[in-house]
Amino acid sequence: METMRNELAGRPVIVGGGLAGLMTALRLAPQPVVLLASLPLGEGAASAWAQGGIAAALGDDDGPDRHAADTLASGDGLCDPAVVAAVTAAAPAAIARLEAYGVRFDRDAMDRLALGLEAAHSRRRIVHVAGDGSGAAIVRALVAAIRATPSITVIEGLEVRRLLVDGSGIAGVLAASPSGACLLPTRRVVLACGGLGGLFEHTTNPLGAIGQGVALAARAGATLADMEFVQFHPTALDVGRDPMPLVSEAVRGEGAVLIDETGARFMAGNGRAELEPRDVVSRAVAGHLAAGHLVFLDARSALGAGFAARFPAIAAHCRAAGLDPAREPLPVRPAAHYHMGGVVVDAEGRTDVPGLWACGEVASTGLHGANRLASNSLLEAVVGAGAVAESLSGAVVPPLPGPRPAVVPPAPRAESLRALVSASLGVGRDRAGLDAAVAGLQPQAFAGGASADPALVALMIATAALAREETRGGHHRTDFPGRSPGWACRLLLRVHDTGSRLVCRTAPVTPVRQTAAAGA
Repeated sequence: METMRNELAGRPVIVGGGLAGLMTALRLAPQPVVLLASLPLGEGAASAWAQGGIAAALGDDDGPDRHAADTLASGDGLCDPAVVAAVTAAAPAAIARLEAYGVRFDRDAMDRLALGLEAAHSRRRIVHVAGDGSGAAIVRALVAAIRATPSITVIEGLEVRRLLVDGSGIAGVLAASPSGACLLPTRRVVLACGGLGGLFEHTTNPLGAIGQGVALAARAGATLADMEFVQFHPTALDVGRDPMPLVSEAVRGEGAVLIDETGARFMAGNGRAELEPRDVVSRAVAGHLAAGHLVFLDARSALGAGFAARFPAIAAHCRAAGLDPAREPLPVRPAAHYHMGGVVVDAEGRTDVPGLWACGEVASTGLHGANRLASNSLLEAVVGAGAVAESLSGAVVPPLPGPRPAVVPPAPRAESLRALVSASLGVGRDRAGLDAAVAGLQPQAFAGGASADPALVALMIATAALAREETRGGHHRTDFPGRSPGWACRLLLRVHDTGSRLVCRTAPVTPVRQTAAAGA
Protein backbone atom coordinates (compact mmCIF):
# COMPACT_ATOMS: atom_id res chain seq x y z
CA MET A 1 0.00 0.00 0.00
CA GLU A 2 1.28 3.45 -0.93
CA THR A 3 1.51 6.26 1.63
CA MET A 4 0.79 9.59 -0.03
CA ARG A 5 3.63 11.99 -0.58
CA ASN A 6 5.05 13.64 2.53
CA GLU A 7 3.98 17.20 1.79
CA LEU A 8 0.32 16.14 1.98
CA ALA A 9 0.62 14.23 5.24
CA GLY A 10 -1.08 16.02 8.11
CA ARG A 11 -3.16 18.37 5.97
CA PRO A 12 -6.91 18.49 6.59
CA VAL A 13 -8.69 16.08 4.26
CA ILE A 14 -12.13 16.91 2.84
CA VAL A 15 -14.04 13.92 1.49
CA GLY A 16 -16.55 14.83 -1.20
CA GLY A 17 -16.75 17.01 -4.31
CA GLY A 18 -20.26 18.44 -3.92
CA LEU A 19 -21.30 21.84 -2.61
CA ALA A 20 -20.43 21.13 1.05
CA GLY A 21 -16.93 19.88 0.22
CA LEU A 22 -16.18 22.63 -2.29
CA MET A 23 -17.31 25.38 0.08
CA THR A 24 -15.37 23.95 3.03
CA ALA A 25 -12.17 23.85 0.99
CA LEU A 26 -12.67 27.43 -0.22
CA ARG A 27 -13.49 28.71 3.27
CA LEU A 28 -10.28 27.12 4.62
CA ALA A 29 -8.07 28.91 2.08
CA PRO A 30 -5.26 29.86 2.24
CA GLN A 31 -4.69 26.97 4.67
CA PRO A 32 -3.42 23.97 2.64
CA VAL A 33 -6.04 21.22 2.38
CA VAL A 34 -6.59 18.03 0.41
CA LEU A 35 -9.93 17.55 -1.36
CA LEU A 36 -10.70 13.93 -2.28
CA ALA A 37 -13.41 13.09 -4.82
CA SER A 38 -14.26 9.68 -6.22
CA LEU A 39 -15.23 11.31 -9.55
CA PRO A 40 -14.15 14.54 -11.27
CA LEU A 41 -15.31 17.52 -9.21
CA GLY A 42 -19.01 18.18 -9.57
CA GLU A 43 -19.76 14.82 -11.20
CA GLY A 44 -21.81 12.34 -9.23
CA ALA A 45 -22.72 15.02 -6.67
CA ALA A 46 -26.41 15.56 -5.91
CA SER A 47 -25.66 19.27 -5.41
CA ALA A 48 -25.19 19.70 -9.14
CA TRP A 49 -28.61 18.17 -9.77
CA ALA A 50 -30.48 20.60 -7.49
CA GLN A 51 -33.12 22.47 -9.47
CA GLY A 52 -34.99 24.72 -7.05
CA GLY A 53 -32.22 26.87 -5.61
CA ILE A 54 -31.36 28.23 -2.17
CA ALA A 55 -33.84 29.54 0.39
CA ALA A 56 -33.05 32.98 1.83
CA ALA A 57 -35.35 35.63 3.29
CA LEU A 58 -34.55 38.51 0.96
CA GLY A 59 -37.98 39.86 0.00
CA ASP A 60 -39.44 43.05 1.43
CA ASP A 61 -42.29 41.02 2.97
CA ASP A 62 -39.98 38.37 4.42
CA GLY A 63 -37.42 37.92 7.18
CA PRO A 64 -35.26 35.25 8.84
CA ASP A 65 -37.84 34.77 11.60
CA ARG A 66 -40.50 33.85 9.04
CA HIS A 67 -38.06 31.55 7.23
CA ALA A 68 -37.27 29.92 10.58
CA ALA A 69 -40.96 29.47 11.36
CA ASP A 70 -41.54 27.70 8.04
CA THR A 71 -38.51 25.46 8.67
CA LEU A 72 -39.76 24.53 12.13
CA ALA A 73 -43.24 23.78 10.82
CA SER A 74 -41.91 21.46 8.12
CA GLY A 75 -39.59 19.72 10.59
CA ASP A 76 -42.62 18.36 12.46
CA GLY A 77 -41.37 18.96 15.99
CA LEU A 78 -37.81 17.65 15.68
CA CYS A 79 -35.83 20.70 14.52
CA ASP A 80 -33.32 22.26 16.88
CA PRO A 81 -34.65 25.84 17.15
CA ALA A 82 -31.21 27.31 17.83
CA VAL A 83 -29.77 25.75 14.69
CA VAL A 84 -32.77 26.83 12.63
CA ALA A 85 -32.45 30.43 13.85
CA ALA A 86 -28.71 30.54 13.14
CA VAL A 87 -28.91 29.06 9.64
CA THR A 88 -31.88 31.13 8.45
CA ALA A 89 -30.27 34.31 9.81
CA ALA A 90 -27.09 33.47 7.88
CA ALA A 91 -28.91 32.82 4.59
CA PRO A 92 -28.64 36.33 3.03
CA ALA A 93 -24.90 36.41 3.70
CA ALA A 94 -24.57 32.93 2.18
CA ILE A 95 -26.10 34.20 -1.06
CA ALA A 96 -23.70 37.16 -1.08
CA ARG A 97 -20.74 34.83 -0.53
CA LEU A 98 -21.75 32.62 -3.45
CA GLU A 99 -22.03 35.70 -5.64
CA ALA A 100 -18.50 36.62 -4.58
CA TYR A 101 -17.35 33.20 -5.82
CA GLY A 102 -18.87 33.92 -9.22
CA VAL A 103 -22.41 32.54 -8.99
CA ARG A 104 -24.79 34.65 -11.10
CA PHE A 105 -28.26 34.32 -9.64
CA ASP A 106 -31.32 35.17 -11.73
CA ARG A 107 -32.56 38.76 -11.42
CA ASP A 108 -35.80 40.50 -12.29
CA ALA A 109 -36.39 43.53 -14.54
CA MET A 110 -35.41 45.84 -11.65
CA ASP A 111 -32.09 43.95 -11.21
CA ARG A 112 -33.27 42.49 -7.91
CA LEU A 113 -32.71 38.82 -7.11
CA ALA A 114 -35.61 36.85 -8.58
CA LEU A 115 -37.39 34.93 -5.82
CA GLY A 116 -39.37 31.74 -6.43
CA LEU A 117 -42.02 30.02 -4.30
CA GLU A 118 -41.84 26.39 -3.21
CA ALA A 119 -44.01 24.12 -1.11
CA ALA A 120 -44.37 24.94 2.61
CA HIS A 121 -42.74 28.37 2.20
CA SER A 122 -45.00 31.26 3.20
CA ARG A 123 -43.13 33.75 1.03
CA ARG A 124 -41.20 33.83 -2.24
CA ARG A 125 -37.61 33.28 -1.11
CA ILE A 126 -35.97 30.75 -3.46
CA VAL A 127 -32.93 32.26 -5.16
CA HIS A 128 -32.13 30.39 -8.38
CA VAL A 129 -29.82 30.30 -11.40
CA ALA A 130 -30.86 29.74 -15.03
CA GLY A 131 -34.40 28.91 -13.93
CA ASP A 132 -34.01 25.32 -12.74
CA GLY A 133 -30.25 24.99 -13.26
CA SER A 134 -29.23 26.28 -9.83
CA GLY A 135 -27.17 23.37 -8.55
CA ALA A 136 -25.19 22.87 -11.73
CA ALA A 137 -24.41 26.58 -12.05
CA ILE A 138 -23.36 26.93 -8.42
CA VAL A 139 -21.12 23.87 -8.57
CA ARG A 140 -19.52 25.07 -11.83
CA ALA A 141 -18.64 28.41 -10.28
CA LEU A 142 -17.18 26.82 -7.16
CA VAL A 143 -15.17 24.24 -9.10
CA ALA A 144 -13.63 27.11 -11.08
CA ALA A 145 -12.80 28.86 -7.81
CA ILE A 146 -11.27 25.65 -6.43
CA ARG A 147 -9.09 25.20 -9.53
CA ALA A 148 -7.86 28.77 -9.09
CA THR A 149 -6.94 28.33 -5.41
CA PRO A 150 -3.38 27.02 -5.03
CA SER A 151 -3.79 25.99 -1.39
CA ILE A 152 -6.32 23.28 -2.36
CA THR A 153 -4.86 20.00 -3.62
CA VAL A 154 -7.57 18.14 -5.52
CA ILE A 155 -7.24 14.38 -5.95
CA GLU A 156 -9.93 12.92 -8.18
CA GLY A 157 -10.74 9.27 -8.78
CA LEU A 158 -9.93 8.28 -5.20
CA GLU A 159 -12.61 6.56 -3.11
CA VAL A 160 -12.31 6.66 0.67
CA ARG A 161 -12.91 3.19 2.13
CA ARG A 162 -12.13 3.69 5.84
CA LEU A 163 -11.22 6.32 8.41
CA LEU A 164 -8.39 5.19 10.66
CA VAL A 165 -8.76 5.94 14.36
CA ASP A 166 -6.44 5.64 17.34
CA GLY A 167 -6.43 6.84 20.95
CA SER A 168 -6.18 10.48 19.84
CA GLY A 169 -9.03 10.29 17.35
CA ILE A 170 -8.77 10.39 13.56
CA ALA A 171 -5.43 9.01 12.39
CA GLY A 172 -5.73 8.79 8.62
CA VAL A 173 -7.76 8.09 5.51
CA LEU A 174 -7.62 4.74 3.72
CA ALA A 175 -8.59 5.11 0.07
CA ALA A 176 -8.42 3.25 -3.21
CA SER A 177 -8.37 3.99 -6.92
CA PRO A 178 -8.12 1.76 -9.99
CA SER A 179 -4.35 1.90 -9.62
CA GLY A 180 -4.31 0.66 -6.02
CA ALA A 181 -4.78 1.57 -2.37
CA CYS A 182 -3.20 4.44 -0.48
CA LEU A 183 -3.01 5.84 3.03
CA LEU A 184 -3.09 9.55 3.82
CA PRO A 185 -2.03 10.28 7.41
CA THR A 186 -4.08 13.13 8.92
CA ARG A 187 -5.64 14.18 12.20
CA ARG A 188 -8.43 16.23 10.57
CA VAL A 189 -11.12 14.93 8.24
CA VAL A 190 -14.29 16.59 6.98
CA LEU A 191 -16.99 14.28 5.64
CA ALA A 192 -18.96 16.05 2.92
CA CYS A 193 -19.98 13.06 0.83
CA GLY A 194 -23.72 13.41 0.45
CA GLY A 195 -26.76 11.22 0.96
CA LEU A 196 -28.13 7.74 0.43
CA GLY A 197 -30.94 7.85 -2.13
CA GLY A 198 -29.10 5.34 -4.34
CA LEU A 199 -30.08 2.61 -1.86
CA PHE A 200 -33.63 2.84 -3.26
CA GLU A 201 -34.97 1.61 -6.61
CA HIS A 202 -36.82 4.90 -7.19
CA THR A 203 -34.48 7.82 -6.51
CA THR A 204 -33.60 11.25 -7.86
CA ASN A 205 -30.04 10.94 -6.51
CA PRO A 206 -26.89 9.83 -8.32
CA LEU A 207 -26.67 6.04 -8.02
CA GLY A 208 -23.36 6.40 -6.18
CA ALA A 209 -25.16 8.17 -3.30
CA ILE A 210 -25.37 5.09 -1.07
CA GLY A 211 -24.51 6.62 2.30
CA GLN A 212 -20.79 5.92 2.26
CA GLY A 213 -20.06 8.93 4.48
CA VAL A 214 -22.50 7.62 7.09
CA ALA A 215 -20.83 4.21 6.93
CA LEU A 216 -17.33 5.69 7.27
CA ALA A 217 -18.37 7.69 10.33
CA ALA A 218 -20.24 4.81 11.94
CA ARG A 219 -17.35 2.38 11.58
CA ALA A 220 -15.03 5.04 13.04
CA GLY A 221 -17.22 5.18 16.17
CA ALA A 222 -19.34 8.27 15.48
CA THR A 223 -22.95 8.65 16.62
CA LEU A 224 -25.74 8.85 14.04
CA ALA A 225 -29.17 10.48 14.46
CA ASP A 226 -32.52 10.72 12.65
CA MET A 227 -31.64 7.82 10.36
CA GLU A 228 -35.30 6.87 9.85
CA PHE A 229 -36.16 10.19 8.20
CA VAL A 230 -35.83 9.80 4.43
CA GLN A 231 -37.49 12.43 2.28
CA PHE A 232 -39.33 11.15 -0.78
CA HIS A 233 -39.85 13.85 -3.38
CA PRO A 234 -43.45 13.60 -4.59
CA THR A 235 -42.83 14.50 -8.24
CA ALA A 236 -40.10 12.43 -9.84
CA LEU A 237 -40.67 12.01 -13.58
CA ASP A 238 -41.91 8.44 -14.01
CA VAL A 239 -40.52 7.53 -17.44
CA GLY A 240 -38.44 4.43 -16.66
CA ARG A 241 -35.09 6.14 -16.06
CA ASP A 242 -32.76 5.25 -13.16
CA PRO A 243 -32.13 7.58 -11.46
CA MET A 244 -35.42 9.39 -12.04
CA PRO A 245 -35.40 12.98 -13.32
CA LEU A 246 -36.76 15.44 -10.78
CA VAL A 247 -39.65 17.78 -11.46
CA SER A 248 -38.83 20.59 -9.07
CA GLU A 249 -41.00 21.80 -6.22
CA ALA A 250 -40.86 25.16 -7.95
CA VAL A 251 -43.14 23.89 -10.73
CA ARG A 252 -45.91 23.46 -8.17
CA GLY A 253 -44.91 26.81 -6.72
CA GLU A 254 -45.77 28.34 -10.09
CA GLY A 255 -49.23 26.76 -10.00
CA ALA A 256 -48.93 23.23 -11.44
CA VAL A 257 -51.39 20.75 -9.91
CA LEU A 258 -51.52 17.00 -9.27
CA ILE A 259 -54.23 15.08 -11.10
CA ASP A 260 -55.05 11.44 -11.76
CA GLU A 261 -56.06 9.65 -14.96
CA THR A 262 -59.59 11.02 -14.64
CA GLY A 263 -58.36 14.60 -14.39
CA ALA A 264 -59.37 14.83 -10.72
CA ARG A 265 -57.19 17.09 -8.58
CA PHE A 266 -56.90 14.74 -5.60
CA MET A 267 -54.91 17.13 -3.36
CA ALA A 268 -57.59 19.84 -3.53
CA GLY A 269 -59.06 20.61 -0.11
CA ASN A 270 -56.01 19.25 1.73
CA GLY A 271 -54.55 22.33 3.48
CA ARG A 272 -52.37 24.12 0.96
CA ALA A 273 -53.00 21.29 -1.52
CA GLU A 274 -49.91 20.76 -3.74
CA LEU A 275 -47.94 23.22 -1.60
CA GLU A 276 -48.15 21.13 1.56
CA PRO A 277 -44.76 19.87 2.92
CA ARG A 278 -43.12 17.13 0.88
CA ASP A 279 -43.94 14.32 3.30
CA VAL A 280 -47.66 15.14 3.10
CA VAL A 281 -47.70 15.34 -0.69
CA SER A 282 -45.59 12.19 -1.12
CA ARG A 283 -47.92 10.16 1.09
CA ALA A 284 -50.91 11.42 -0.86
CA VAL A 285 -49.32 10.54 -4.20
CA ALA A 286 -48.14 7.13 -2.97
CA GLY A 287 -51.59 6.39 -1.56
CA HIS A 288 -53.30 7.34 -4.81
CA LEU A 289 -50.93 5.11 -6.78
CA ALA A 290 -51.49 2.24 -4.33
CA ALA A 291 -55.24 2.61 -4.88
CA GLY A 292 -54.72 1.83 -8.55
CA HIS A 293 -54.64 5.33 -10.00
CA LEU A 294 -52.08 7.05 -12.20
CA VAL A 295 -50.70 10.39 -11.05
CA PHE A 296 -49.67 13.34 -13.21
CA LEU A 297 -48.34 16.85 -12.66
CA ASP A 298 -50.31 19.24 -14.84
CA ALA A 299 -48.61 22.54 -15.68
CA ARG A 300 -50.62 23.34 -18.80
CA SER A 301 -52.75 26.10 -17.31
CA ALA A 302 -50.14 27.46 -14.90
CA LEU A 303 -47.19 27.69 -17.30
CA GLY A 304 -48.23 26.43 -20.71
CA ALA A 305 -45.89 27.56 -23.46
CA GLY A 306 -43.73 29.34 -20.88
CA PHE A 307 -42.67 26.10 -19.20
CA ALA A 308 -39.42 25.65 -21.14
CA ALA A 309 -38.29 29.23 -20.52
CA ARG A 310 -38.85 28.98 -16.75
CA PHE A 311 -37.66 25.37 -16.35
CA PRO A 312 -35.29 24.55 -19.22
CA ALA A 313 -33.59 21.56 -17.58
CA ILE A 314 -36.90 19.88 -16.70
CA ALA A 315 -38.22 20.61 -20.18
CA ALA A 316 -35.14 18.87 -21.63
CA HIS A 317 -35.82 15.76 -19.51
CA CYS A 318 -39.41 15.80 -20.74
CA ARG A 319 -38.38 16.12 -24.39
CA ALA A 320 -35.99 13.19 -23.98
CA ALA A 321 -38.94 11.12 -22.78
CA GLY A 322 -41.18 12.28 -25.61
CA LEU A 323 -43.28 14.55 -23.38
CA ASP A 324 -44.31 18.18 -23.83
CA PRO A 325 -45.25 19.77 -20.46
CA ALA A 326 -46.90 22.68 -22.25
CA ARG A 327 -49.41 20.31 -23.85
CA GLU A 328 -49.72 17.23 -21.62
CA PRO A 329 -49.55 16.25 -17.94
CA LEU A 330 -46.34 14.62 -16.72
CA PRO A 331 -46.41 11.13 -15.10
CA VAL A 332 -44.87 11.35 -11.62
CA ARG A 333 -44.30 9.25 -8.51
CA PRO A 334 -42.42 9.67 -5.20
CA ALA A 335 -38.70 8.88 -5.16
CA ALA A 336 -36.02 8.92 -2.48
CA HIS A 337 -34.54 12.41 -2.62
CA TYR A 338 -32.88 13.53 0.63
CA HIS A 339 -31.85 12.14 4.01
CA MET A 340 -32.60 14.29 7.03
CA GLY A 341 -30.44 12.11 9.30
CA GLY A 342 -26.74 11.45 9.40
CA VAL A 343 -23.67 11.98 11.54
CA VAL A 344 -24.44 13.91 14.73
CA VAL A 345 -22.58 17.22 14.78
CA ASP A 346 -22.56 20.27 17.01
CA ALA A 347 -22.98 23.89 15.87
CA GLU A 348 -19.39 23.84 14.52
CA GLY A 349 -19.82 20.62 12.56
CA ARG A 350 -17.79 18.52 15.02
CA THR A 351 -18.70 14.88 15.56
CA ASP A 352 -18.02 12.92 18.74
CA VAL A 353 -14.88 11.42 17.16
CA PRO A 354 -11.97 13.85 17.78
CA GLY A 355 -10.67 15.21 14.49
CA LEU A 356 -13.81 14.37 12.50
CA TRP A 357 -16.23 16.99 11.15
CA ALA A 358 -19.24 16.53 8.87
CA CYS A 359 -21.05 18.97 6.61
CA GLY A 360 -23.98 18.89 4.21
CA GLU A 361 -26.40 16.01 3.73
CA VAL A 362 -24.14 13.50 5.49
CA ALA A 363 -24.52 15.47 8.74
CA SER A 364 -27.41 15.61 11.19
CA THR A 365 -27.34 19.22 12.35
CA GLY A 366 -30.85 19.61 13.74
CA LEU A 367 -31.89 21.99 10.95
CA HIS A 368 -34.30 19.71 9.10
CA GLY A 369 -35.95 17.74 11.87
CA ALA A 370 -38.26 15.05 10.54
CA ASN A 371 -38.80 16.69 7.15
CA ARG A 372 -36.60 19.14 5.22
CA LEU A 373 -38.09 22.39 3.97
CA ALA A 374 -37.52 22.76 0.22
CA SER A 375 -34.27 24.51 -0.80
CA ASN A 376 -32.82 24.48 2.72
CA SER A 377 -30.30 21.78 1.78
CA LEU A 378 -27.93 23.89 -0.34
CA LEU A 379 -28.28 26.63 2.27
CA GLU A 380 -27.22 24.24 5.03
CA ALA A 381 -24.18 23.15 3.00
CA VAL A 382 -22.99 26.74 2.44
CA VAL A 383 -23.55 27.90 6.02
CA GLY A 384 -22.25 24.68 7.55
CA ALA A 385 -19.06 24.83 5.50
CA GLY A 386 -18.16 28.16 7.06
CA ALA A 387 -18.73 26.84 10.58
CA VAL A 388 -16.65 23.72 9.90
CA ALA A 389 -13.80 25.74 8.39
CA GLU A 390 -13.66 28.07 11.39
CA SER A 391 -13.75 25.19 13.86
CA LEU A 392 -11.13 23.13 12.03
CA SER A 393 -8.79 26.10 11.71
CA GLY A 394 -8.76 26.57 15.48
CA ALA A 395 -8.42 22.89 16.39
CA VAL A 396 -5.47 21.59 18.40
CA VAL A 397 -3.81 18.91 16.26
CA PRO A 398 -2.10 15.89 17.90
CA PRO A 399 1.11 14.55 16.37
CA LEU A 400 0.68 12.29 13.38
CA PRO A 401 0.73 8.56 14.14
CA GLY A 402 3.37 6.20 12.85
CA PRO A 403 2.78 3.70 10.03
CA ARG A 404 0.27 0.94 10.75
CA PRO A 405 -1.08 -2.01 8.79
CA ALA A 406 -4.59 -1.64 7.38
CA VAL A 407 -6.91 -3.82 5.34
CA VAL A 408 -8.65 -2.11 2.44
CA PRO A 409 -12.33 -3.13 2.19
CA PRO A 410 -13.82 -3.85 -1.23
CA ALA A 411 -15.60 -1.12 -3.15
CA PRO A 412 -19.13 -0.69 -1.75
CA ARG A 413 -21.94 -2.03 -3.94
CA ALA A 414 -25.62 -1.56 -3.20
CA GLU A 415 -27.34 -3.17 -6.19
CA SER A 416 -28.29 -6.34 -4.32
CA LEU A 417 -29.98 -4.32 -1.56
CA ARG A 418 -32.19 -1.94 -3.55
CA ALA A 419 -35.25 -4.20 -3.83
CA LEU A 420 -35.29 -5.00 -0.10
CA VAL A 421 -34.68 -1.38 0.91
CA SER A 422 -37.42 -0.11 -1.41
CA ALA A 423 -39.97 -2.70 -0.29
CA SER A 424 -39.34 -2.19 3.44
CA LEU A 425 -38.12 1.39 3.91
CA GLY A 426 -40.14 3.33 1.34
CA VAL A 427 -42.90 5.91 1.79
CA GLY A 428 -45.01 3.51 3.90
CA ARG A 429 -43.46 1.17 6.48
CA ASP A 430 -44.78 -1.48 8.87
CA ARG A 431 -43.42 -3.91 11.45
CA ALA A 432 -43.46 -6.93 9.16
CA GLY A 433 -41.46 -5.18 6.46
CA LEU A 434 -39.04 -3.62 8.93
CA ASP A 435 -38.46 -6.96 10.68
CA ALA A 436 -37.70 -8.48 7.29
CA ALA A 437 -35.29 -5.65 6.48
CA VAL A 438 -33.39 -6.03 9.76
CA ALA A 439 -33.17 -9.80 9.30
CA GLY A 440 -31.87 -9.43 5.75
CA LEU A 441 -29.45 -6.57 6.40
CA GLN A 442 -27.89 -7.52 9.76
CA PRO A 443 -25.76 -10.44 8.46
CA GLN A 444 -24.50 -8.41 5.48
CA ALA A 445 -23.70 -5.26 7.46
CA PHE A 446 -21.09 -7.00 9.57
CA ALA A 447 -19.85 -9.63 7.10
CA GLY A 448 -17.17 -7.56 5.35
CA GLY A 449 -18.24 -7.99 1.71
CA ALA A 450 -18.92 -5.38 -0.95
CA SER A 451 -22.48 -4.88 0.32
CA ALA A 452 -21.40 -4.41 3.96
CA ASP A 453 -21.25 -0.61 4.11
CA PRO A 454 -24.52 0.03 2.21
CA ALA A 455 -26.15 -2.73 4.29
CA LEU A 456 -24.99 -1.03 7.50
CA VAL A 457 -26.54 2.27 6.40
CA ALA A 458 -29.81 0.58 5.45
CA LEU A 459 -29.78 -1.38 8.72
CA MET A 460 -29.54 1.88 10.66
CA ILE A 461 -32.56 3.25 8.79
CA ALA A 462 -34.52 0.05 9.45
CA THR A 463 -33.52 -0.13 13.13
CA ALA A 464 -34.59 3.44 13.82
CA ALA A 465 -37.76 3.08 11.74
CA LEU A 466 -38.70 -0.06 13.67
CA ALA A 467 -38.12 1.66 17.00
CA ARG A 468 -40.12 4.81 16.15
CA GLU A 469 -43.72 3.63 16.50
CA GLU A 470 -45.44 6.69 15.07
CA THR A 471 -45.77 8.67 11.84
CA ARG A 472 -43.79 11.92 11.74
CA GLY A 473 -42.30 13.85 8.81
CA GLY A 474 -40.50 11.57 6.37
CA HIS A 475 -41.17 8.48 8.51
CA HIS A 476 -44.61 6.95 7.87
CA ARG A 477 -45.63 3.83 9.80
CA THR A 478 -48.82 2.45 8.29
CA ASP A 479 -49.34 0.43 11.49
CA PHE A 480 -48.83 3.58 13.63
CA PRO A 481 -50.43 6.28 11.45
CA GLY A 482 -50.66 8.96 14.14
CA ARG A 483 -48.08 11.37 15.53
CA SER A 484 -47.25 10.61 19.17
CA PRO A 485 -46.13 13.28 21.67
CA GLY A 486 -44.05 10.60 23.36
CA TRP A 487 -41.87 10.38 20.28
CA ALA A 488 -40.90 14.07 20.22
CA CYS A 489 -37.28 12.96 20.56
CA ARG A 490 -34.38 11.80 18.45
CA LEU A 491 -33.05 8.31 18.00
CA LEU A 492 -29.27 7.98 18.24
CA LEU A 493 -27.40 4.98 16.86
CA ARG A 494 -23.84 3.78 16.93
CA VAL A 495 -21.95 0.62 16.13
CA HIS A 496 -21.29 -1.36 19.31
CA ASP A 497 -17.67 -1.56 20.44
CA THR A 498 -17.62 -5.20 19.33
CA GLY A 499 -18.29 -4.04 15.76
CA SER A 500 -21.01 -6.65 15.35
CA ARG A 501 -24.30 -4.90 16.18
CA LEU A 502 -26.01 -1.53 16.58
CA VAL A 503 -26.88 0.30 19.79
CA CYS A 504 -29.96 2.55 19.73
CA ARG A 505 -31.16 5.08 22.32
CA THR A 506 -33.39 8.14 22.52
CA ALA A 507 -32.29 11.71 23.23
CA PRO A 508 -34.05 15.08 23.59
CA VAL A 509 -34.25 17.20 20.46
CA THR A 510 -32.17 20.23 21.49
CA PRO A 511 -29.27 18.66 23.45
CA VAL A 512 -28.09 16.52 20.51
CA ARG A 513 -25.69 19.36 19.62
CA GLN A 514 -24.16 19.32 23.07
CA THR A 515 -23.86 15.52 22.88
CA ALA A 516 -21.49 15.84 19.94
CA ALA A 517 -19.55 18.76 21.39
CA ALA A 518 -18.88 16.97 24.66
CA GLY A 519 -16.98 14.21 22.90
CA ALA A 520 -15.09 16.34 20.41
